Amino acid sequence: MGALFYGDGGTPISLPDRLLAHVKVVTATKLRRNESFTLSWRHGDEQPGRTTIWLQPAIPLRFVFESAESETLDPELLTELAHAASSSGGMALTLEHVRRADVVAA
Repeated sequence: MGALFYGDGGTPISLPDRLLAHVKVVTATKLRRNESFTLSWRHGDEQPGRTTIWLQPAIPLRFVFESAESETLDPELLTELAHAASSSGGMALTLEHVRRADVVAA
């Protein structure tokens, strides 16, 4: 399980390594272009609800992966996430994204 550290907060946002790798690529591409966007996800069963954060170049981000090896990326999932990040709804991560990212490794 990987972690995304957002801003000055020390609390990580936990995501599976493979999905985090996809999020990292899309995020780096958008922020390199000075394009801000939202990232949303539903909380797990232990905490109902959802969270949305605003990503923009001035906010520090750190991606930490459990695995030392680079992940294999799914070009279709990257495209889907990039389109979502460019939409008014932003990039909303779902369990389907987790499943699709895991399929790449199989």
